[in-house]
Amino acid sequence: MKIYKPTTPARRGMTGIDFSQLTKKKAEKKLLIYVKRNVGRSASTGRITVRHKGGGVKKLYRIIEFAQTRIDSPAQVIALEYDPNRTGFIALIEYVDKQRQYIIAPHNLKVNDLVVFADKADLNVGNRMRLKNIPVGTLIYNVELEPGKGGIMVRSAGSSAQVLAHEEKYANLKMPSGEIRKVPSECFASIGAVSNPENRFYRVGKAGKSRLKGRRPHVRGTAMNPVDHPHGGGEGRQPIGLKYPKTPWGKHALGVKTRKAKKWSSKLIIQRRKKKIKK
Repeated sequence: MKIYKPTTPARRGMTGIDFSQLTKKKAEKKLLIYVKRNVGRSASTGRITVRHKGGGVKKLYRIIEFAQTRIDSPAQVIALEYDPNRTGFIALIEYVDKQRQYIIAPHNLKVNDLVVFADKADLNVGNRMRLKNIPVGTLIYNVELEPGKGGIMVRSAGSSAQVLAHEEKYANLKMPSGEIRKVPSECFASIGAVSNPENRFYRVGKAGKSRLKGRRPHVRGTAMNPVDHPHGGGEGRQPIGLKYPKTPWGKHALGVKTRKAKKWSSKLIIQRRKKKIKK
């Protein structure tokens, strides 16, 4: 983590990510694609459906291998790189036949390390195997929910899940949120925790830096007029004047359950995540 000297008001309190551990090279050209950004607009009507998006620095998407297309084929890590589309770092791996892929880099993975995707492999950082073959207590990331579909959970910087138990066709996992759920034992997961754990201490520091990320200004509801927001109105600085916060369209904005009551995967959740306690 970089700590800056307070040479300007914006620099005071600003922190940055330390990229010294990454390889100094350009991104792999064959693994880059251009993805058109919708900047918050609907594809059908072109109207803004998600507010406060727009602008930002142009960036190319890195094609990440979230699944396991090559089983029992060791690959060597040849570079650790920055990805502007995610909080964790990525690793460029190369197989014996010179084919290259990007994977999410786990914490403590180093250049020249070997990784392998297999039904059962050594418990080395970066290796990927089926949940049924991973011992209880192991930290994992990039977890599949359906066998062969690729990892969709636990992919952000510093996050990891933990294997708690094996029961028949399922493995019980403790997710980063604290939720305990069942996942089919035939699903794959990678060993370790996602890289860049210091990302949680990252501070943007100034509004201009936020604009470079594609985030437009967010206006508080209390600063608006009553016609524009339920929190608006009043003389001077006033509280929202309601029993609970609302969205600009009048819906509950705090403490509302958003999960569908009859969602099919609810039967796989053993224990829900704990609610955050307000201080």
